[in-house]
Amino acid sequence: MSNWIELNSGLDIEKIKEASFGRPVLIFKHSTTCPVSSTAKDRLERNWSELSGIEDAYYLDLLAYRPISNAIAEEFGVTHQSPQVLIIKDGVCIYNESHFGIRSSAIAAAL
Repeated sequence: MSNWIELNSGLDIEKIKEASFGRPVLIFKHSTTCPVSSTAKDRLERNWSELSGIEDAYYLDLLAYRPISNAIAEEFGVTHQSPQVLIIKDGVCIYNESHFGIRSSAIAAAL
């Protein structure tokens, strides 16, 4: 299971970009009241061993921090979805997927 890093400040977006120059960084945008989102999060956590290239995994509670989600969408040029996973590498989003398309095997292939 991942050790999620809580994403709760817009300043964290710049930290994520900077860290991504050394290694890929995962962002998981989660709606805490959505069963699809809970299923996606559970599937990621159960299959975390497939994501050996990910050292930093950020968790964003969309209900508490929707403005940060909007800033992520704008910064990385993706459409806001919920749930959604993004892989940031070298300062750009190299992969994003949402809903039941979130699969650790597909993320691993993108790495």
